[in-house]
Amino acid sequence: MKVTSVLLVGALALANTNLWASAHSDSIERLQMSTDVLHSIVHTPDKGIPEEVLSDAKCIVVIPHLVKGGFIVGAEHGRGIASCRTSNGWSAPAFVSIGGGSWGLQIGVEGVDLVMVVMNNQGLQHLLSSKFQLSGDASASAGPVGRHASAGTDWTMSTEILTYSRSHGIFAGITLNGAVVQQDNDSTEAIYGRSRSFRNILSGQVSAPASTRAFMSSIRETARVSKADDDKSDSR
Repeated sequence: MKVTSVLLVGALALANTNLWASAHSDSIERLQMSTDVLHSIVHTPDKGIPEEVLSDAKCIVVIPHLVKGGFIVGAEHGRGIASCRTSNGWSAPAFVSIGGGSWGLQIGVEGVDLVMVVMNNQGLQHLLSSKFQLSGDASASAGPVGRHASAGTDWTMSTEILTYSRSHGIFAGITLNGAVVQQDNDSTEAIYGRSRSFRNILSGQVSAPASTRAFMSSIRETARVSKADDDKSDSR
C-alpha cells in the first residue's frame, strides 16, 4: 500500500512538472511570436498602425495567430501578451487570452495576428480588471491604418480600444464584437513562477523576467519610433 502511494505521488509530481514545462515552452514561443509582430509594426509603417495611434496608446495587446473560423457559427480564440505605459516606461508583460463567437454565414479557418491598442483611461481600467468583453464592457472599433491617421476620425473621439489584424504582412482594421479578453493564469504562473494579478503587472509593480527581455525591447522600440517621428514633426 505504501509503495502504491509513493508511486502515485511520484506520478502526479511528474505530470505536474510536464504540464509546467509545456506551459512554459508555449509561453516563451508566444513571447517570440508577439515580438515578431511588434517588429513588423516598426518596419512596415506604410502598411501598419499609424504613428499617432501608437504615440497615444495607453497599452498594447498582441495576440499572435488568433484562430478564426467555423461553419455557420464562427468563433475565435487566441493567447497573447499585453503591456501598458507606466511612469517608468512600459510594464512587464501580462499574459492574456481572447475568445468569443459570432453568428453568420461563414466557412473555413484562418489564423491572423491581432493587435489591440488601448487608447484612453477607460480602456485601461477595463484591461486592469482582468476580464472584459469587447464592444460590451469596452468600446472597440477597427483602427485606421497607414503611416498617419487622418485627424477628426472616430479613433480620436471616445473609442477605448482600436483593433487590428495582420495577414500576409499587411495590417487592417478588424471588428471583434463580443470577444472576451481575460488573464491567462497558466502562462502567468509559468513565466512569473506564481500567480500575479493583471493590475499589479500592468501598473508596473512587477519586474519583467529575463525571459521577456526581447519582447520588452521590442515594445520600447515600437513606442520610441513613433515618439521620434512626433519629435521630428514638432521641430519642423
